[in-house]
Amino acid sequence: MKEIIFVTGNKGKLASAQKHFDDDVKLFNIDFDIVEPEVNDIEYIAEYKVREAYKKTQKPCIALDAGFYIPNYPGNPNFPGAFPKREILEKFGVEGLLEKMKGVEDRECYFRECLAYFDGKELKKFFGTTYGQLTTEKRGIATSQKWSDLWYVFIPRNCTKTMAEMNDEERANRNDGYVSPFFEFRKWFEEQK
Repeated sequence: MKEIIFVTGNKGKLASAQKHFDDDVKLFNIDFDIVEPEVNDIEYIAEYKVREAYKKTQKPCIALDAGFYIPNYPGNPNFPGAFPKREILEKFGVEGLLEKMKGVEDRECYFRECLAYFDGKELKKFFGTTYGQLTTEKRGIATSQKWSDLWYVFIPRNCTKTMAEMNDEERANRNDGYVSPFFEFRKWFEEQK
């Protein structure tokens, strides 16, 4: 069995990631105290985290960084970018976000992810983007799969429910064009065998 260290403190991300691998690959969750660089660039942050984790473990590591982008955010297009936790969730929460977006008709938004892998020699990056709309009210329930409170206010393209309203099957089979970077990583990783 191959082992890969997944650098995250987010149990929802770990549970989602492990579903992409067969029994021959085991993800180990290690929540390192890595101070992320103050750069609004998910690709740079993911690479930084995975390189720092490799220095500590000397084992193959993956790290995922995700950003949330609202092109029509009042006065600050594409806010909050690489800092949704710090700039929305910790400052004013999803309720505050909805309040700030009152009156904005075009509520397009998207999540962008970068998964970085590093084994001491090879660095690989895989990307995923989920497009959708911001709701006008908080909807759904908390589950162990939840990555973020933004799931309560994000409706993926071609869907009518927020991520928090969907069950596991609905989330896995939605028709919004999303391809998980974990899926792309797994395909590449299996080719390396």
